[in-house]
Amino acid sequence: MAATDSPTGPTARVDHLVTSGTFSLDGGTWDVDNNVWIVGDDSEAIVIDAAHDATAIETALGGRTLRAIVCTHAHNDHIDAAPALAAATGAPILLHPDDLPLWKQTHPDRLPDGELADGQSLSVAGTTLMVLHTPGHAPGAVCLYAPELATVFTGDTLFQGGPGATGRSFSHFPTIIESIRERLLTLPPGTVVRTGHGDSTTVGAEAPQLDDWIREGG
Repeated sequence: MAATDSPTGPTARVDHLVTSGTFSLDGGTWDVDNNVWIVGDDSEAIVIDAAHDATAIETALGGRTLRAIVCTHAHNDHIDAAPALAAATGAPILLHPDDLPLWKQTHPDRLPDGELADGQSLSVAGTTLMVLHTPGHAPGAVCLYAPELATVFTGDTLFQGGPGATGRSFSHFPTIIESIRERLLTLPPGTVVRTGHGDSTTVGAEAPQLDDWIREGG
């Protein structure tokens, strides 16, 4: 596990865990590695995307109070461990309501505990995470911008080298491009982009590629 201290405060940090499992949609199943992000300090934290292994995530928390389990979207590989982690910690699961149809494909008998909304602020360890609704990869996809950490958690909306996939149900390429252009590439260029899979990048590194993505996806 790697930890990165906040550049503007000594308490909040970002912990990173990689878990492995499968992604299933539209009749197909693929092996995937997911990034699980833990934002907090030594006493409390928020988990972003409880993927695959609730026990490993609980171990990474190290006894800290879990304030919330935040879902960037409801594809099964990002939410499959959320109910078990919630049961183990008592933390609420938060999801944008536009992704409930996807959520119910994986957890038909267990709804999220609360809703995420564009512009909503979540606070942990003196750090604010702002919810940005960024549909396209999924209708209820969100990113979480933490200005004090100079970081945005993008789930599967933006990766190093391009936007998230839009070739399956509930996704739309023009919508994800608009979300990235209007909500993410307007952030400071030095903002670190922490993704749902793979390596991190920065807003400044990705912004010049927008026109190329549009040509390739058009």
